[in-house]
Amino acid sequence: MSDAEVWALVAAERKLQVATLGPDGWPHLVTMFHTVLDGRLVFWTYAKSQKISNLDRDPRLTCLVEAGEEYAELRGVQIVGTARILRAREDIAVVGRAVVCRMLGLDPAAELDPAIAGEVARQAEKRVAVEVLPQRTASWDHRKLTGPRQRATP
Repeated sequence: MSDAEVWALVAAERKLQVATLGPDGWPHLVTMFHTVLDGRLVFWTYAKSQKISNLDRDPRLTCLVEAGEEYAELRGVQIVGTARILRAREDIAVVGRAVVCRMLGLDPAAELDPAIAGEVARQAEKRVAVEVLPQRTASWDHRKLTGPRQRATP
């Protein structure tokens, strides 16, 4: 996939698989809601979560976005990189608002309902934001396959 196709898929899909390294060296894998904000892949999470403990110790992570139901429709992006943990309340609130707007299908440029805005502000008090700093990506798009492989079964 081209860079434009990679980032279009990342921006279009709602769920992001995030793998960090646990204290015992085993992968810790979770699903997060995310967004692309000013060209940056970001998500927010509880400051005391296992993934943040892991990233504080070792900032390496791998992220996966995937789409498709049938074999011939499968496509995905794997992003390997490091995490930059944002702890400033203002940064957390900006990322949180963007993620919540995306989850609820709201226009991030529009004024939020006061109840939603209040909840984002309350949540920001106990959360951090994470920016993924990509080092390399791998992508695939089975819709581009031709010939017998397109009809293959998993």
